[in-house]
Amino acid sequence: MKPNPAHFSIHDVSDFPIVRFRPETAVTGYAPLWENDMDALLRHGVPFVMLFEEERSDEAHVDRKRRGLWLKHNKVALATLCRGLVSIEADAERRARLQAMAAGAMKAFGILQEVAATREQAEALMVWLLGSGQMARPRAVDVW
Repeated sequence: MKPNPAHFSIHDVSDFPIVRFRPETAVTGYAPLWENDMDALLRHGVPFVMLFEEERSDEAHVDRKRRGLWLKHNKVALATLCRGLVSIEADAERRARLQAMAAGAMKAFGILQEVAATREQAEALMVWLLGSGQMARPRAVDVW
């Protein structure tokens, strides 16, 4: 069963188990709505992947801090259900920078993060992540 899209402010869950971050909703002060969405995903109890299709804008310090605290307090529960985060970035230089940042976040929060160059690559990664890694990880030659 899919979660009700009407109950989400920051994320699009219409293609659940793919959860899309909607960057246009991330205006200063959005963190409480983000927390509500994340709490709802945890209560739903079904594995999912997060997809970031557009570069995120600069986040206000107050929102980044609040989200960081939520992630710290919910690290174990989130890692149980969130199979991974996939970002799409066509620019090779920005993609490399995002992947380097993702490595630190993976250590901090225990959730696999990948940066794909195309939508097709992202879809292959999401299928792999939702399969809990039981399938072989997509090879770069196949999707990159």
